[in-house]
Amino acid sequence: MPKIYFVGVDVGTSSARAALVRSDGKVLQTIAKSIRIWNTEHEHFEQSSEDIWNAVCSCVKFVTRDTPKEEIVAISFDATCSLVILGDNGKPLSVSNTQNPQQNIIVWMDHRAHKEAEKINATKHDLLRYVGGQVSVEMELPKLLWLKTNLYLSTWTKIWRAFDLPDFLTWRSTDCESRSLCTVICKWNYDGVAMQWNKKFFQEIDLDELLNNNAEIIGQCIQEPGTPVGKGLSERAAKEMNLLPGIVVGTALIDAHAGALGMFGCNVAHTSCIDNLEGKLALICGTSTCHMSLTREPCSADGIWGPYRGAIIPNYYLNEGGQSASGLLLDHIIKTHPQYMHIQLKLKDENIFSYLNELLKKMAKERNLDDPSYLTKDLHVWPDFHGNRSPIADPNLKGMISGLNMNMDEESLAVLYLAFVQALAYGTRHLIANLLGYQRSPFHLLLFCGGLAKNLLYIQCHADICQLPCLIPDEQEMVLVGAAMLGACAAKVYDDLRIAAANMGGGGTLLEPQANAKEYHNRKYQVFLEMLKDQSKYKSIMS
Repeated sequence: MPKIYFVGVDVGTSSARAALVRSDGKVLQTIAKSIRIWNTEHEHFEQSSEDIWNAVCSCVKFVTRDTPKEEIVAISFDATCSLVILGDNGKPLSVSNTQNPQQNIIVWMDHRAHKEAEKINATKHDLLRYVGGQVSVEMELPKLLWLKTNLYLSTWTKIWRAFDLPDFLTWRSTDCESRSLCTVICKWNYDGVAMQWNKKFFQEIDLDELLNNNAEIIGQCIQEPGTPVGKGLSERAAKEMNLLPGIVVGTALIDAHAGALGMFGCNVAHTSCIDNLEGKLALICGTSTCHMSLTREPCSADGIWGPYRGAIIPNYYLNEGGQSASGLLLDHIIKTHPQYMHIQLKLKDENIFSYLNELLKKMAKERNLDDPSYLTKDLHVWPDFHGNRSPIADPNLKGMISGLNMNMDEESLAVLYLAFVQALAYGTRHLIANLLGYQRSPFHLLLFCGGLAKNLLYIQCHADICQLPCLIPDEQEMVLVGAAMLGACAAKVYDDLRIAAANMGGGGTLLEPQANAKEYHNRKYQVFLEMLKDQSKYKSIMS
């Protein structure tokens, strides 16, 4: 009997990755290739679809080089929710003031469209209830409106197609222009209840021309994640990837959503309630952090995106929250400290996070503290240096630090780093409290994947601060596994995505919450909430 393999492709903010995945979810081979990003102006971040596609093909060829091509039955993609603009004949069309056609993607974290987001939110249209009451500056319609306002003649009037990056990848691999329900419902304000674009809404926000000719620019055919795309891999794409033409291509997911899909199937022997899909909160922790949860019945909460019907798994509603900067924030705090270069020079293969984690344990022991958490008693952080995605949904919020001194030694860096790790976990607790305030059923388990999932201090802080057990999957590449699940479902190896997740999700390691610092974290969390009130107070005074 021939073996069955899937290829999962993940395009993140700074790299494209591919994995060869077995039908039980085991990752056999991975590779990553850097992709270029331009930051030509304040809050402007741009990429190249050709650069990304070339990186994808290179990665796919590498992971499949030793595998008989007839044993690879499907390939599927996930990617950041970045906006891809193409002109005539599918050629890249610039989204930049530089007019460089290579710069034809507005990256998800680009915040140029503040005014456009405000204009859309001012409509108070009923559709906005599905995005916590207001669109984010990181979503696609504000970015499209920015292009219309600022690059009307050079770009707007020449647009042939506008894709979310995951849908660009399926189009480029199949020549089929279908869109994923995940991308359009989560980032394009598609009406997932009526299953159509809302013409009145597009008229109100001055983007109604996007619906001309049956909405051919932004997508006529909307498919659920994991359904087959077109006739499979095209001759052109197969040649570029060194695969067989016609192999199944599954409808894509946004990258964080692929990670959530991968983790929702992950289980560990614990209690029966943890097997309940609704009791799981998946955190995909990379440059930013996305918080994903599913419910059988819709839950509408201010400041939380969703409920999105069928955005990941059919017949489940997705709620999505997140932090715009998490891994990026910790990197910034560490790399801008005077001790950073000194520590890097003496480290060999050791990761700086591991070094600081051990230093914190040493400091706690020297001070006779039961837990390193107590080291931040007088240092408090509000972590939204790049605005708040949820539950406040304010891109103009700023970061705050209370309790700074003039110490510049390694210990001062370690404590500052700990305070920021804790602040990110308080942010997760804040998001959970918000959802529960809207009568969502309780959570029983936090699941983690992504770069920060390798940092045990980050995980343990979440466990202790949220007082919930945390599961780290045995397979670290859960975003790639989630992408592979889409192909497994599209190829009918598994009947649906939930079954694919259950069979490919694997197991994990459980970290239990510690009770010794519970009251301490409760007090710190109250300070955290007061800092938000203070920031509003300062704005009021200055206005």
